[in-house]
Amino acid sequence: MAEIGRINTLAVVRESLAGVYLDGGALGEVLLPKARQSELASSIEVFIYPSADAALVATTKRPYAQVGEFAWLTVSEVNQVGAFLDWGLDKELLLPFAEQKYEPKVGLRVMVRVYLDNSQRIAASTRLDRYLQHEAEEYKPGQQVDVLVADTTDLGFKAIVDNRFWGMLFHNDLNTKLSKGQRLTAYIKRVREDKRLDLTLLPPAAEQVPQLVDQIIATLKEHGGYIMVSDKSSPETIYSIFKVSKKIFKKAIGVLYKQRRITIEEKGIRLLKD
Repeated sequence: MAEIGRINTLAVVRESLAGVYLDGGALGEVLLPKARQSELASSIEVFIYPSADAALVATTKRPYAQVGEFAWLTVSEVNQVGAFLDWGLDKELLLPFAEQKYEPKVGLRVMVRVYLDNSQRIAASTRLDRYLQHEAEEYKPGQQVDVLVADTTDLGFKAIVDNRFWGMLFHNDLNTKLSKGQRLTAYIKRVREDKRLDLTLLPPAAEQVPQLVDQIIATLKEHGGYIMVSDKSSPETIYSIFKVSKKIFKKAIGVLYKQRRITIEEKGIRLLKD
């Protein structure tokens, strides 16, 4: 079933002077303006949204967020109607006054959730807590999730997990700089007793070590069989080269040492000849 505010794959029905009409199911025929049937396949991926006169239209452009998703968008205009946001389409996204948690300023960015109001109009809201849950019991440690960095705190970064829950990335667990609006792959570090999510950017050790073993060998070969990084190097140095924690690095070179593929020296590691 076709949905307003979402990407849909719709069949081509007929052509007119205005463009091509697509089969929107219960929504009726939806116009894809200025398109020509000869240029299209029998079905096409489009985003459906209300035009200025409330008629539904389709576009092959993709917005920065669909209905039900969150995005870090730039404020392009503020007037008596509300604020308008650049979300990647010609028609800008309305942020109504009632959905403004704080006063938006032109040129600045706001974190919003895109929603469909009672009149089937697509709009945005900065009242994120209305759409996100703090408690999440369905996740397990090590599980991969998609996150959007939403806010900063003294402890770290609040992140939106899978468009449904709040999670936390702590400064102590980060070896790289983050900024609001970044979309990342993260992992569940723990589900706390209060059912809230602690996140990490590092995959579980079981997945990291085999990949890192291959990466270390490849790096050694690229540098003539020796690199100046060892189990005595700083965590920052190790992360800058291999993007892993010192703990994982030590496990990986331990595997290689036991396999007699490397020697571990005072200031580096050396590849042994086969």
